[in-house]
Amino acid sequence: MTGPPAPVAAARVAVRECLAGLPSDVPVLVACSGGPDSLALAAVTAWEAPRLGHPTGALVVDHGLQDGSEEVAARAAEQCRALGLSSVQVLRVQVGSEGGPESAARDARYAALEQAAEASGSAYVLLGHTQKDQAEQVLLGLARGSGARSLSGMPRRRGRFLRPFLALPGSTTREVCAAEGLTPWEDPHNADPTYRRVRARRLLDRLEHELGPGVVAGLARSAGLLRTDADTLDALAVTAREELGPGPWEAQRLAVLPDGIRTRVWRRLVEEAGTPRGALFAVHVRSLEALVSRWRGQGQVDLPGGVRASRTGGRVSIERAGPVQWEHTGADSLDGPDRPTTDPTTHPTT
Repeated sequence: MTGPPAPVAAARVAVRECLAGLPSDVPVLVACSGGPDSLALAAVTAWEAPRLGHPTGALVVDHGLQDGSEEVAARAAEQCRALGLSSVQVLRVQVGSEGGPESAARDARYAALEQAAEASGSAYVLLGHTQKDQAEQVLLGLARGSGARSLSGMPRRRGRFLRPFLALPGSTTREVCAAEGLTPWEDPHNADPTYRRVRARRLLDRLEHELGPGVVAGLARSAGLLRTDADTLDALAVTAREELGPGPWEAQRLAVLPDGIRTRVWRRLVEEAGTPRGALFAVHVRSLEALVSRWRGQGQVDLPGGVRASRTGGRVSIERAGPVQWEHTGADSLDGPDRPTTDPTTHPTT
């Protein structure tokens, strides 16, 4: 007896390995837009998850940003039901304007997925990001001049969100759809060069052509290596922060910390004081560094979120100084939170 085609087998193994070790009675929901990545994920999850004892379902988010989005969402939901996913919900969200359209859509989507998953019995949510999505994240991070945390791309797991396909080539999902007789939706936004992510994907194709196959896989592999390093540095920074205790802190104790640890400690200290996570950039950290490494009696350092830092009598204080004011310049980024600037879940085709 012959087995499934090689792409289907590879995708099934990826889902099986991702679900291994999870409580068998917890529901598994696929975030599906009807695009090739998430539709392929829905197909293999419908096969694998029940065999591991997981109730299955799908969550289809309708952002309402394109004409006919309701029909697209309904068609995606219909295909998920036809695949055998037992519980399928269409989630309609209101996308705000703060932070740009992609960022606002991502925030609205994740909030809706989180709420629906919790209501479904603390379910896990599978996302269809592939190796090419990961490489795209790294390329965009390199263009921004980001640090190790940002360049480490997307994690295989974050909370209830799981990404089984991160190690699979993007072509695999289309091959799965073809093998399963599925017709994915082609999002017109994925061909619009207005979006940086579209230009990044085109550049990846060009790099593969000019440098040879393996660029995408290499960038994705680099993300995994950097994630291991970033996790280690973050753990050391947690310990260093705990040892510092409550502020104000002796400038000398901060100065003797290794640079890679101290920059992470700065971020923790200012976030504790009220700076929004992800709002601290390298320009802010350079000013904080000057309080211990280039001290000449300079004044306070104003930080996002109405936080300020100052040095008095050999001690550094960081505290909330006024109303929250956060301007996201999008430039000069530092190792930020584990949250992609262009998470491919933003892509309706994922």
